[in-house]
Amino acid sequence: MENNKEDKIFSISEYIGFLNSELKRCAAKIIGEVGKVDIYPSGHVYFSLRDEKDQSVINCIIWRSQYRLFGIEIKEGIKIIATGRPEIYKQTGRFSFIAETIELAGEGILKKEYEKLKKKLGDEGIFEESKKRAIPAYPQKIGIITSKQGAVLADFLSNIGNYGFKIKMVDSRVEGQSAITDLLSAIKTIKKKDIEVLVIMRGGGSFESLQPFNNELLIREVANFPVPVIVAIGHDKDVSLVSLAADLEVSTPSIAAITLSKSWKEAIIFLERYERNIIGGYENILQNVHSLINRSIDIVRDSKNMIVDEYKRIENKIKISFQNFSNSLDNIGFGLDNLLDKYFSGLKYLILTAQQNLKHAEKIILANNPERQLNLGYSIAFSNGKIIRNTGDAKIGEIIDLRVIDGTITSQIKNINKIIKK
Repeated sequence: MENNKEDKIFSISEYIGFLNSELKRCAAKIIGEVGKVDIYPSGHVYFSLRDEKDQSVINCIIWRSQYRLFGIEIKEGIKIIATGRPEIYKQTGRFSFIAETIELAGEGILKKEYEKLKKKLGDEGIFEESKKRAIPAYPQKIGIITSKQGAVLADFLSNIGNYGFKIKMVDSRVEGQSAITDLLSAIKTIKKKDIEVLVIMRGGGSFESLQPFNNELLIREVANFPVPVIVAIGHDKDVSLVSLAADLEVSTPSIAAITLSKSWKEAIIFLERYERNIIGGYENILQNVHSLINRSIDIVRDSKNMIVDEYKRIENKIKISFQNFSNSLDNIGFGLDNLLDKYFSGLKYLILTAQQNLKHAEKIILANNPERQLNLGYSIAFSNGKIIRNTGDAKIGEIIDLRVIDGTITSQIKNINKIIKK
């Protein structure tokens, strides 16, 4: 195969194309100090990187779309890391390193640029507390942007709880400058989904490894996202600018999960408390009703006894009255018998007639004696201490006492049938 290539005669274009296809295998990260910089009207940036040790130089190009993506100003003297591949430009034969990503090298310059961007965005009010939205209570539709590799996602899911969450995840790289493109694409994708809150998360790392989350384009996307955003990026002391722009910043994915499930846990506690209050309230009501029923029974019992006593008192008075009347009749009869012997016989017939009339009256009175009626199987009905003589003296539902020969029967009126006289 190699011999065939040596024997083949390439055109210049073919040979450069062959070289470029081979050079694709030489993708790498290179570090150096920026030398001469030319920014073309097209927006593409041509620059050189110089090795500090021996002043070796390589020409580099970064296309306009990529240059704007990373938010780094390429200027002479700064030290950067470029990730890309070498390529020969056919029209000029110039060998260049095509940079696909760029990042600042050295913690000092990184922190300087970090503070510069922080001030710029702070002056715009992007980090203002007044702009932060509250995380919705009882959320169900949750969006997640993170790498599906590693323990971050597992930590989140193990702490979120089982409350019927509907989780939609978009996988993205979260480390290195190449993660910026992934993160922006993930936000664009998840923005189209029906979610109530977005969680962006990754594990801890060095200040350098957090640089994708200090990207200006990503920060603005988070600040302007249509629903509240939680950023959970593990760190010790350096807070990413994306975290500052989020509606809520927490230190770990586990805390983000606990935050989202908090309102659901509290709701269960509240429901249990309300359940106990309702049951306790019903128990109190039942106890009060039970006490009221007992008091009512006592009142009814006392009223019944009072009515019976009153009836007996009246009954005794009637008996005494009838007895007195009977004694009077007996005395009168005895007196008349004596007169028969004293007066002339002409009056005897008249007196005898009077005596017979009195005895007849006595029989009528005795015949109408309630006591005698009771002996004959009749009863006397009382309502509220009064004798019931007609249907108008009683009402449906009233409690009445029926006096019979050997006692009293308490009853309740269920129906009243009135006899209509023709």
